[in-house]
Amino acid sequence: MKITKLTIYKVPPRWLFLRIDTDAGISGWGEPVVEGRAHTVAAAVEELADYLVGKDPRHIEDHWSVLYRGGFYRGGPVLMSAIAGIDQALWDIKGKDLGKPVHELLGGPVRDRIRVYSWIGGDRPADTAKAAKDAVARGFTAVKMNATEELQYVDTHDKVERVLENVQAIRDAVGPHIGIGVDFHGRVHKPMAKVLMRELAPFKLMFIEEPVLSEYLECIPELAAISPAPIALGERLYSRYDFKRVLQTGGVDIIQPDPSHAGGITETRKIAAMAEAYDVALALHCPLGPIALAANLQLDAVCHNAFIQEQSLGIHYNAGNDLLDYVTDRNVFAYADGYVSMPKGPGLGIEVNEAYVAERAAVGHQWHNPIWRHADGSVAEW
Repeated sequence: MKITKLTIYKVPPRWLFLRIDTDAGISGWGEPVVEGRAHTVAAAVEELADYLVGKDPRHIEDHWSVLYRGGFYRGGPVLMSAIAGIDQALWDIKGKDLGKPVHELLGGPVRDRIRVYSWIGGDRPADTAKAAKDAVARGFTAVKMNATEELQYVDTHDKVERVLENVQAIRDAVGPHIGIGVDFHGRVHKPMAKVLMRELAPFKLMFIEEPVLSEYLECIPELAAISPAPIALGERLYSRYDFKRVLQTGGVDIIQPDPSHAGGITETRKIAAMAEAYDVALALHCPLGPIALAANLQLDAVCHNAFIQEQSLGIHYNAGNDLLDYVTDRNVFAYADGYVSMPKGPGLGIEVNEAYVAERAAVGHQWHNPIWRHADGSVAEW
């Protein structure tokens, strides 16, 4: 079997799909994208295609090594996301060729389903209590929100009070036993993170995500000592080498690699195993499309330390198209009782609606995250 072609589709709302074709008539799908940099990642995939065309798609580990090590410069969001989408598509081909889901090729499942959470807050949290109540009514047992709007290095306490009021409203709306994740989104610098984490302690949070940016890993042990909530981090890290520093530094309880950014199924499986050796939990990052979610679930099926899965159904970014629009069987992701079942079909376990993908790719997108500024005019973290 030989790879004959790689085709990129930039589709709404902000996704990038990849199809790899073979001379055996088997095609595999992947989702290589950096949100806001889709065109750049597409160019990286096209560069890597020069090596792949004519190769046997089943030699996944060797292809991964060449794509990563074959260039003098390596790592980072663009290259690792390009490799990630290619890797997902190669696993999809291999599973389809053998008639088995990817998780069977990775040793077989350790679970049949995994808990999922629903995103309830936009970039600027509003009406999150109602959104949380609606999510629980739909069967979710966990929700996640953005903690705050922009914060200066040291800011006023009224902004802290608004965060506390928002979380209290959610807790009042859903009761004491629904998991609440609070995402600082890297918007908070260490001085204010210390204040917020101390004030949020009484709410018994499921986790606090990205209390500071990953660039400030050395701050995490100090922050972890302030709050009883588990600390989650990792959506902006791209390889086992990035996560090695996280695990060695300590203080992080949950890692959140994204299999569409962190080198695909091949690399993320290794990252998860490293974390398990440190007794650190796994909650894969996935605010993306159906191919990415399918790849995530193949990993959740085989990683013992996976405990919850992010998913984008109904997320505020999904204007115009949503998670299930691009699959032929909208029941392939079986949500029930706050869980989603693992797809059992061959490869990634989903069938992509190719005609609709091509139709929407003609529309495309130019999604970029907003640029925020503080009251003094300086650029704020989004």
